[in-house]
Amino acid sequence: MFFCIPPVLCYGDEKTAEVGNLYALSAVLMDGDSGRILYEKNGREQRPMASTTKIMTCIVVLENSRPEEAATVSAYAASMPKVRLGVQEGEQYRVEDLLYSLMLESHNDTAVVLAEHVAGSVEAFADLMNKKAEEIGCRDTCFITPNGLDAEKETKNGKREHSTTAADLARILRYCIKDSPKREAFLSITAAPSHGFSDCEGRRSFSCVNHNAFLTMMEGALTGKTGFTAKAGYCYVGALKREDKTFIVALLGCGWPNNKGYKWADTRKLMEYGLEHYSLQKLSDAEFPKLPSTVPVENGQSPILGEEKELPLFCKPIKDQMVLLGPGEKVEVVYEGVPFLTAPVKKGERVGTLTYKTGDFIWAEQEITAREAIEEINFAWCLEQTIKRFGAG
Repeated sequence: MFFCIPPVLCYGDEKTAEVGNLYALSAVLMDGDSGRILYEKNGREQRPMASTTKIMTCIVVLENSRPEEAATVSAYAASMPKVRLGVQEGEQYRVEDLLYSLMLESHNDTAVVLAEHVAGSVEAFADLMNKKAEEIGCRDTCFITPNGLDAEKETKNGKREHSTTAADLARILRYCIKDSPKREAFLSITAAPSHGFSDCEGRRSFSCVNHNAFLTMMEGALTGKTGFTAKAGYCYVGALKREDKTFIVALLGCGWPNNKGYKWADTRKLMEYGLEHYSLQKLSDAEFPKLPSTVPVENGQSPILGEEKELPLFCKPIKDQMVLLGPGEKVEVVYEGVPFLTAPVKKGERVGTLTYKTGDFIWAEQEITAREAIEEINFAWCLEQTIKRFGAG
C-alpha cells in the first residue's frame, strides 16, 4: 500500500526556515569540496536507499576491475526482478557496458552480474561495499545488495537492513566524484545521455537512456542517481558545480507514488539555497590570534649560565584554499601550544598548532615548530663551560 508524505517544515532552526518545506523525510546539502554539511533534515537517520546504492556498486566495480573485462551472467543474476536489462544465463558482457546499464537505466540484474564478476558472490561484494563505506567515513551504512533492493540480514549486533543516512549517502557521492582514483570514469558514465552495446558475441543489442532528469534541470549538474522501492520511497543523490562551488544533495524517503517529482523539487530547492547563500572566501583572510614568537625552554644550554633559554618558533606555511561560508559564518583560528619545553628539543619539533575551523568543522591545521635545536644541560656541557670560564691561564 502506497501513501503520500506531505511536506513538513521543522520550526526552530534558522536554516530550515530559510530552505522552506521539503518533502524528503531525510535530506542533506553538502559542500562537495570540503565535505562540510551545510544543511540537514534528519541527516543521520538510517533509512533504506533503494537504487542510490548503485553509486557505491559502480565505484567499487571501477576500482576493482577493468572496463574491457568480460563478465558472465549467472542464473541468479538473470533471475533479478524489474527494473532489468534482461540478461540470460551464460551470456557475457563487457564490464564497461554493464556499468552504463547499471547507472543509466538502473538495471537490477546488471548489478548482480557485476558484483559476482568482481567478488565471486553478492555477499562478498557487499563486504567490499561496506569496507569502502567505512574507509570513506560512513558510520551508519549497511550494504547487503548491489542493486538496492530491500533486504535484511542477521549480524553479531542483531538484525540489520540495507540502509544508509542522507549524510552518508552524500559522503559516498563526494568520494565518487572527488577522491576516488576512478572519479573521471564515474563522471563520464553517469553523465552520458545514452549508450548502446551488445553482448560479447554480438548476438543481442541494447540501448540505454539516462533517466537522471537533474542533468538537464540545472546548469552545472554533474551526476546523480535515482532510486525507488516501496519501503524506501523515492530517493536521490546528485551533484552540481557552478562558479567553482560544488554542492551535493542527498534525499531519502522523498514521497511515494504518485509523487515522483518531489525529489526534483527538493533537489532544486536545496541546490538553489546553496548557490544563493554560500560564497567562497580565502582561508588566509581569517582573523589570526596573537601568536608567541618564542617559548621558554627549561634545562637548555645557553651562552649565559643560569639564563632561561627562549626557543624561537616557526610557523609552517599552510596551503591557501578557498572555503565556502554562509551569511554570518567565519573561520576561527585557534592556537594551542605548550607553555614551555624541556631540553633537548629537536629542530622542527612540533610545539603547537593553529586550527582553522567553522563551528565544529576543521578546515585545516597549521604546525608551529621549533626553529632551532636546543641541547640539554648535562655533565659534559657543565664541565666544558667550567674549563672555558675558570681554566688555568
